[in-house]
Amino acid sequence: MTQAKSGDSVAIHYTGRLEDGTVFDSSRDRDPLEFAIGSGEVIPGFEAAVVGMTPGDAKTEVIPAEKAYGPHREEMVMVVERHHIPDDIPLDVGQQLQIQGPQGQIVPVMVTDLSEADVTLDANHPLAGETLIFDIELVSIQG
Repeated sequence: MTQAKSGDSVAIHYTGRLEDGTVFDSSRDRDPLEFAIGSGEVIPGFEAAVVGMTPGDAKTEVIPAEKAYGPHREEMVMVVERHHIPDDIPLDVGQQLQIQGPQGQIVPVMVTDLSEADVTLDANHPLAGETLIFDIELVSIQG
């Protein structure tokens, strides 16, 4: 039977969870995730876990932060004086916003703390610093 290798397009069903068991995403209630191995469309540890699988194979893979979304970097957390944020933008902890980076690029950030004077914004991926556990099933290989 054919094994998945770099360059193959694959269809995968997966459930992703944190070490405490919290499920953060799953394809089980929708179409399988499709991607090309080696294209960088998914995190490196997930892609590597699929290599060598054959259609119908299932496994559980523990992916450390370094092979997922990387470490949580404190330099990507910023405290902004609240008056710098337009009044028409309601703010809540957990809310996602977009800010303009130094070169004009759009950067997604999450509000992680609020006070009367300041807003703390985190530009890390929400799963940065987390070990991720995936239940993976290879549905098909398109070649």
